[in-house]
Amino acid sequence: MAVNQIKAGVILNYVVIGLNGLVGLLYTPYMLRMMGQSEYGLYSLVASVIAYMTIMDFGFGNAIVRYTAKFRAEGKSEEQYSMFGMFAILYSVIGLLALIGGAVLYFNVENLFGDTMTVVEVSRAKTMMAIMTFNLAISFPMGIYGSIITAYEDFVFQKSLNIVRIVLNTVVMICLLHFGYKAVAMVVVQTVFNLLTFVANYIYCKRKLSIRFTFSKFRWGFLKEVAIYSFWIFLNAIMDRIYWSTGQFVLGVVSGTAAVAVFALAISLENIYMSFSTAVVGVFLPRVSGMVAKKATDKEVSDLFVKTGRIQYAILAFILSAFIVFGRQFVALWAGDGYSEVYTITLLFFVSLLVPLIQNMGITILQARNQMRFRSVLYIVIASVSFVGQILLGKWFGAIGCAVSVSMALILGQGVIMNIYYKHKQRIDIVRFWVEIVKMSPVPVIMTIVGVWVTSRHEISGVIDFVVGIVVFTSAYLPMFWHFGLSSEERNMVARMFRRRGSLAL
Repeated sequence: MAVNQIKAGVILNYVVIGLNGLVGLLYTPYMLRMMGQSEYGLYSLVASVIAYMTIMDFGFGNAIVRYTAKFRAEGKSEEQYSMFGMFAILYSVIGLLALIGGAVLYFNVENLFGDTMTVVEVSRAKTMMAIMTFNLAISFPMGIYGSIITAYEDFVFQKSLNIVRIVLNTVVMICLLHFGYKAVAMVVVQTVFNLLTFVANYIYCKRKLSIRFTFSKFRWGFLKEVAIYSFWIFLNAIMDRIYWSTGQFVLGVVSGTAAVAVFALAISLENIYMSFSTAVVGVFLPRVSGMVAKKATDKEVSDLFVKTGRIQYAILAFILSAFIVFGRQFVALWAGDGYSEVYTITLLFFVSLLVPLIQNMGITILQARNQMRFRSVLYIVIASVSFVGQILLGKWFGAIGCAVSVSMALILGQGVIMNIYYKHKQRIDIVRFWVEIVKMSPVPVIMTIVGVWVTSRHEISGVIDFVVGIVVFTSAYLPMFWHFGLSSEERNMVARMFRRRGSLAL
């Protein structure tokens, strides 16, 4: 059952990605035009500020998944229930702290952004700040149920619920935007659907998984062990926030909401790009934790690292190649006037993220082995340097300056240093990994060069030209990559996926 859940989880993850991509392509342009650049930038700015407080999870959500999988592999049910009770108490305290932190931000909105915002924008920012703070505070104690479902590898329910939420949230927001509601309404709708999701997860855990919480024994020794493990996850979360939220904050202070809107659109495309990679590895932490508990060999771990990396590269190389060729025209058609810099910023993100994304199974391996320390410390140092770079370059070059700082940090950290670490300290066969990636690369490289040459001589001036170009490019790329990029095992895997209604054998 666990293996079937993993297969279904990966497939449903791609359904979620497809829906998010469809929403991004169809709903986002409508939203931008209904809200306007300033209003969208205001929403993105407040969301990025609140995102900083998500680090108050302290890595405990990941710890729940890891230790639940470990206890299940060892047959220790009572230890699970005791751990759940411990986390319920911890998350309740964290939720209270989030409320306090949000209140502090609420009363300092004008001090932070008053120089670049109008009085009306400050008022709306405070309203959204209050609602988002409540949403976040509730998500801490209630989010434990989602982590439990992940640990139990019940991905079908979890991903199906996510699909329903995406569809309903989009439909409701289209209706509200049509009647003139804007950013505040978006925040309210998101909060309502969050609450409904938490309730559904709670009911599932109680009725389907028969989860219990015991509070009789608070195990301080175990808490210390969990805290040490979670601390490095926590540092990783700080790094993520510095990379993906600081730019909006800096631009909000030095440039205003229009620059924030441009940067935020690039971030939204970057999130879609990342999701195509994390869909594969996002369901693997329980399995890898079990492998580590059962003393898997270095070769077995390397095999998984290489196999998932090839799958991720096959997907991301196509997206990157197509975006290089058609991205400028896509942004012009999708976002409209005033967003020309989105292409350059997004391309910087896509290129610098390629290596981290095809190797993010390494993060899962480090988490399962409880060896996140080196990566977390390294990324905090590099992200801090990136933060300083974003401030300086953001003042001089605006949104593109912030993107350059982020990209250089990603290339240095994951592209260079972490590969050395994986090879020498984690005993992952990095040489074999890169040999396999190079073997897959001729088709993406050739198709990108040819595509850029063709589009430079034949202007794409409208939606029809754009669609025809994408169809022609895809029709040439996919057959070539099928024959020259994929191995026979991978071709058989894809064939089985369609023969068995989407089962994916990894």
